[in-house]
Amino acid sequence: MKFAAALLLSSAAMIAAPSANAAAPDVVVSIKPIHSLVAAIMKGVGEPKLIVDGAASPHTFTMKPSNARTLEGADMVFWVGHGMEAFLEKPLEALASKATVVTLEDAPGLEKLPFREGGAFEAHDHGEHGHGDHDHGHDHAHEAGHDHKHGEGEQHADHDDHEGHGHEGHDHGAFDTHLWLDPSNAKAIAAEIEKQLVQADAEHAATYQKNAAELIRQIDAMDTEIKDTLSPVKDKPFIVFHDAYQYFEKHYGVKVAGSITVSPETMPGAERVKQIHDKVTQLGATCVFAEPQFEPKLVKVVTEGTPAKSATLDPEAATLSAGPDLYFQLMRGLATSMKTCLSQ
Repeated sequence: MKFAAALLLSSAAMIAAPSANAAAPDVVVSIKPIHSLVAAIMKGVGEPKLIVDGAASPHTFTMKPSNARTLEGADMVFWVGHGMEAFLEKPLEALASKATVVTLEDAPGLEKLPFREGGAFEAHDHGEHGHGDHDHGHDHAHEAGHDHKHGEGEQHADHDDHEGHGHEGHDHGAFDTHLWLDPSNAKAIAAEIEKQLVQADAEHAATYQKNAAELIRQIDAMDTEIKDTLSPVKDKPFIVFHDAYQYFEKHYGVKVAGSITVSPETMPGAERVKQIHDKVTQLGATCVFAEPQFEPKLVKVVTEGTPAKSATLDPEAATLSAGPDLYFQLMRGLATSMKTCLSQ
């Protein structure tokens, strides 16, 4: 009898086991910062796959055959949207037809900031967006395809050809898609990821919900820490390689005074470089920040003959290893780089 009872218990356990060990959905994520949030919520269930890996940038990425195979096998794909990963638009239609595609720029609760006019942020005035930067209606849906102003030497001839020229939504006339650099947006994105995973994989719902709650708790703790880190340098103006930081800037009150280029895949002309060099001199900008994927010599040119220091910011995590901790490393890395350079 004891043997029979044990056998029954064992059989019952085997029947129950699939709910705990059921196969996770095959999840694919476009870029590292979003992959990190998905990986944190899927912890203990499965590991999402990543398209833009290593030091690659979504602005200049070219799909490889291995990426195509990854998309073909996907049950679910998370991406920011048309503005950030323009290279994915056609592959998602052609290759991921059986997958649920989640466009995170549509997540409820996001704050979306329109693009600023020109890479030099004319009349930006340390936080005051002059010339109506935020009043041009770039976030209006009917302005998709609006001819967004670029600085001298950077006019794009064909704004309809977003495949070759688009930068994070310029050709969609919408908003800056570096959404994750505001922790409040990261929490809204995490909530949408959790919701979509629970709908797709109800068997693991409790794990997703528990992980998402912990992720949001960690984001809140990190947010408080970064505010403290940046507090001593909030009023020191600096220049960035491209205008990727306005979510971080607005949330933490730091003073990005301009960018070297509007679009990281279009190098600035001589007039723009001179303009930024003059701006560094006029503002007494304390620091000019490069990015790991793009031409560092431009930073040397715009700081030449000025007391400005140079350092590196990595808004898309090119130098970080993918995984659930990457988002926190990315955000803390930005804060630390800013504080270190601006304190000199």
